[in-house]
Amino acid sequence: MIIPTRRRLVRSLLVVLVIGVVPVGMLWALQRQLIYFPDARPVPPAAYAIEGARDVTLRTADGLELNAWFIPAAGTEDTAMAVLVAPGNGGNRAGRARFAEELSSRGMAVLLMDYRGYGGNPGTPSEEGLAADADAAVDALAEQGYPPHQTIYFGESLGSGVVAALQARHPPAGVVLRSPFTELADVGAHHYPWLPVRALLRDQFPVLDHLAGSDVPVTVIYGDRDSVVPTELSARVADEAPALVERVVLHADHNEPVMFGPQVAAAVERMARSMG
Repeated sequence: MIIPTRRRLVRSLLVVLVIGVVPVGMLWALQRQLIYFPDARPVPPAAYAIEGARDVTLRTADGLELNAWFIPAAGTEDTAMAVLVAPGNGGNRAGRARFAEELSSRGMAVLLMDYRGYGGNPGTPSEEGLAADADAAVDALAEQGYPPHQTIYFGESLGSGVVAALQARHPPAGVVLRSPFTELADVGAHHYPWLPVRALLRDQFPVLDHLAGSDVPVTVIYGDRDSVVPTELSARVADEAPALVERVVLHADHNEPVMFGPQVAAAVERMARSMG
């Protein structure tokens, strides 16, 4: 009777391993496919998408050449400032063209970047890779006549993690975070509470850690019914940002048009004009 009992115990343990460990292992291996959703299709030339825009090349420290769009300031009152737009985890720059035009019409130049793997760019996205891409974007803007002290970093959702880290390496005039999170693990734990997200996650994007101790002015914008990044996480970023200058709460979900519209652009403009 002892041997069959032991066999049943071994079989039960194997079942637990198959049911529990194998899926977790798959999640570990495939986790970046659950974080990044690039539209890898090439986009049209900048001038075709936005009047007056031009294509620029971002050259990363690890040897990639990434395509981006530069849009000069339009309108009657140039702020002498540029906005580096670090997008979220989906789509490509073509889907943010109207937002870039809105910023430009308010007197700000815009660098609309795509990360590696997005918009026809080579490479595969990761936290380290996106950091290198953002560094290259800072260099490209400096070549256009906009060094960091004349630049506002705009981070959309996942991009808030990118620019929070970027401002620590290359302090800008200001930072605008749209739908930010405290750290990526907090978002994962919200959506997958039954998984050991914090133990599994390789790409951390610790927004609050990067902002801690920073004196760079910060504006935080978020929707009051966000189903992607929980509203309370964005609110915590605003609560704990050491140099918060404005909090803008919109009645919207994460990807509704208002989150890419004039109210968001107006908040960026307010920050830009406050630097004058």
